[in-house]
Amino acid sequence: MVRGKAQGDQTTNARRRMDDNVADDIEAVNLAADWADISQGLRKDLGHQLHSQWIKPIQVGSFCNDTGTLDLFLPTEFSANWVADRFADRLSLAWKIARAEVKHVRISVHPGRRQLPELRVGESPSQSFGAFAANDGGAMGGVALSADTLGAQGFTSSIGLDPSLTFTAFVTGKSNILAFNAAERMAKVETPQFSPLYLKAATGQGKTHLMHAIGHAYLATHPRARIFYCSAERFMVEFVQALRQNEMIEFKARLRAFDLLLVDDIQFIIGKAAAQEELLYTIDALLAEGKRLVFAADRAPQALDGVEQRLLSRLSMGLVADIQPADIDLRRSILESKLGRFAPLEVPGDVIEFLARTINRNIRELVGGLNKLIAYAQLTGQEVSLQLAEEQLTDILSANRKRITIDEIQRTVCQFYRVDRSEMSSKRRARAVVRPRQVAMYLAKVLTPRSYPEIGRKFGGRDHSTVIHAVRLIEDLRQRDSDMDGDVRSLLRQLES
Repeated sequence: MVRGKAQGDQTTNARRRMDDNVADDIEAVNLAADWADISQGLRKDLGHQLHSQWIKPIQVGSFCNDTGTLDLFLPTEFSANWVADRFADRLSLAWKIARAEVKHVRISVHPGRRQLPELRVGESPSQSFGAFAANDGGAMGGVALSADTLGAQGFTSSIGLDPSLTFTAFVTGKSNILAFNAAERMAKVETPQFSPLYLKAATGQGKTHLMHAIGHAYLATHPRARIFYCSAERFMVEFVQALRQNEMIEFKARLRAFDLLLVDDIQFIIGKAAAQEELLYTIDALLAEGKRLVFAADRAPQALDGVEQRLLSRLSMGLVADIQPADIDLRRSILESKLGRFAPLEVPGDVIEFLARTINRNIRELVGGLNKLIAYAQLTGQEVSLQLAEEQLTDILSANRKRITIDEIQRTVCQFYRVDRSEMSSKRRARAVVRPRQVAMYLAKVLTPRSYPEIGRKFGGRDHSTVIHAVRLIEDLRQRDSDMDGDVRSLLRQLES
């Protein structure tokens, strides 16, 4: 009887734990649904930019029924403090409206985040930042480089600059040649004609690569130089830490001892007036001594929100070098430059063309897609093919595909060949009309998921066999006629831009 009772208690406890787990899961789903509604409302109130930068990274934690406290987590201390200072009341009100039982909203750093190492502000620049870099790898923080921190092999990843991100490894094209040349000039022995250099580019277009390359090349030409590379967020965290510890004199002295200052993601230095003012004074002090400064951001200086006008003028007083999104020729060149790493594995040309044409949002995704495809082929023993790329890169491809309509294709082709839009559906068979119509059919098949019959219906109700003939004809002409190939390439660039 005792054993039977014990087994019964165990079963009851197991069921109770199962019920608790189910209840927790349901609660998590409900919280997530409420947060989706709240987040959407805040996006309308705050605008896309503020929402993406501060609200979107929030993760909903647990809710305590006893105290009515809901935890909201952010990835870094700085972002948690910023959101708590600016949006705590708004978030609290929104949650109370959504759930009457929510009494308090607690905003903090996610407990699973990577801890940033503390800096020893009282030490010399090479000691302090050298110790930091050895612990952190420079992924998020600052790194000071000098002759004292270099080993016999020069740069290593342990001191923050990626050894693979050099000027030699940077592939240039029309969209980035200005920024590349300016970055090279910044690292030369001769004093550059401009400082600071401001690199403006969207995510994944190469601005961070150029900053690392400047650091490598500058130390090669200035072996005893002191270099400081950090993110703007890290700069602000260190500033606040020095302020709290009453060590601002040491902080100022350390910053102004560097020969080259590299600050990435400067768009995050917003709101904190004191930190902006310190950066402003640092820029003035370094420029007065003829030292070099490089900043990078995802937008132009004047488009930075919450940044003091005096700092904006310093950021834009040198050269603002814009890196445009890579065109298909540059994307193709970047992929081809990576193929040497995978020898003797063969990557067919049609796969390279497919990736270059389809993954067009940023270079990081493009190279990541190639790496993923190669890794899958090597691990499974399969050959790299167009079919394999379409199967294994579904997530990347779907995120990059721009929805191009047949109407848009017809309009663009008509403008290009200077024919009337009505000719796309007309029965006229004059060569000046037929060829543009066939090109439009070809592009409709290449750029849209429409079937041959669907495409035919958009071109005056033509039979699917007519569309098939047009597609095959243009494919053949592209192989034999360079003018036709040039026309199609130009139209593809217009439609995909």
